[in-house]
Amino acid sequence: MSSSVSEQLLSFRVGVECFAIPASAVQEVIRRPAMVRVPHAPAPLVGLGNLRGTILSVVSLAALMERKGGADGQRVIVLGGADGVALLVDDVSALISDEQTRGSGRIARKIDVPGLLARNFVAPQARSHRVAQGQAVVDTSASAVSQLILLGFTIGEQLFALPVDQIDEVIRLPDSIALLPQSDDAVVGTAGHRGALLPILSLRHLLMLPGTDRDVVPRIVIARIGRHRVGLIVDAVNTIARVDEGAVDLIPAVLARGAGEARIKAICRLDGGRRLISVLDAGQLLRDDIIAQLAEAQSEEQIMVEADKAAADSEQFLIFRIGEDMFGLPVTAVSEVVRMPESLGTLPRAPAFIEGIMNLRGQAIPVIDQRRRFDAPADANIRRRVIIVSLADMQAGFVVDGVSDVVRVRRDSLQPAPDLGDGAVRIFDRVAMIGAEQRMILLVEPRELLDRAERDLLDAMNAGDAPSAP
Repeated sequence: MSSSVSEQLLSFRVGVECFAIPASAVQEVIRRPAMVRVPHAPAPLVGLGNLRGTILSVVSLAALMERKGGADGQRVIVLGGADGVALLVDDVSALISDEQTRGSGRIARKIDVPGLLARNFVAPQARSHRVAQGQAVVDTSASAVSQLILLGFTIGEQLFALPVDQIDEVIRLPDSIALLPQSDDAVVGTAGHRGALLPILSLRHLLMLPGTDRDVVPRIVIARIGRHRVGLIVDAVNTIARVDEGAVDLIPAVLARGAGEARIKAICRLDGGRRLISVLDAGQLLRDDIIAQLAEAQSEEQIMVEADKAAADSEQFLIFRIGEDMFGLPVTAVSEVVRMPESLGTLPRAPAFIEGIMNLRGQAIPVIDQRRRFDAPADANIRRRVIIVSLADMQAGFVVDGVSDVVRVRRDSLQPAPDLGDGAVRIFDRVAMIGAEQRMILLVEPRELLDRAERDLLDAMNAGDAPSAP
């Protein structure tokens, strides 16, 4: 005569129905976390959540079982295993025995979660790009080698720039800045940033520019000046430009007589010389006495080692917004950021997501509306931007609702995005955990995005759904 031990099950509620799964399959139960939406993900995927640095794919059990509602559940059942899958339910009840799921006394119905997931999600496919290694996509063509990537920002009515490789990130002005008594007028104070004190300086004062009455929301450009990381206050960050070195003219020494002018290294000509940017010399931004003040807190050798290590162990991303969602692109894949032209040329037989053609310094660039592709609502009141993405011989402009920051993210804060096996979501290859609050940002794989745009265009034309040429 044999005996068996009844299996324990975790019961929970979805709507008015009660279900149960083996307790051995459950890692833990948590409250509903903050989540980021994944555009064009399978319908049951509510979003991605962050559980102590681990990315969770939060799936609505109601949607898996084709029940109405279910997206407003407040409890999340984290399943065991390496897939990081969690179930969104309305409430978790109690532990019950297997017998309580059978017969007339049944209080909950036992369900097969692996089977439900397999029916609703396509089996993951191997990725062609080197996502797992976290390697940035870099354009190594001959044209890219002779180009300079600049971050442009304004102070008053003037446009300045610093090379991107001298910048760590761009952040909002901290809520709290500790003032430094008896310091130089250019030194605003210090603020905590990533576990260290960041000196905050006024670039307007360093350049000896007059004040402004404009109502601005300033940004801080964190630059590596010599052996120091310094936050420079600017009025606005408004462009990333990839320019040929031939379009950059050094300032003759005779013209750099004033203290402010001496900090300008070159003049960059954009749009055929119609727009000029003053390129700053980061090594000459700070006077020796200010550098001496910064060196008091930390030895130069320690500062240099930490700065080099931070640059080697991190990647830079341009953060942009579409609707209410934030995404990131590797800075190495961005040619420049420009304002949306008032009018675009038409492209015969183009699918709906291509708005038209823009003329960028004599080159025809297809402009793709990311709001339609990312399933975001349109907003006519937003002053949109175009991110020009260039890889090898492919180039396209992607319309976004706004460009907010440039951030440097440590590689140990980058994780592979959950592979949902759906072509529409494979444009997101990684997830970045940003800041002390571990804010999640979906990172776009640029080559997948451009490849997909080309496939969409060819498919639409071959199907005959595109409009005829006028």
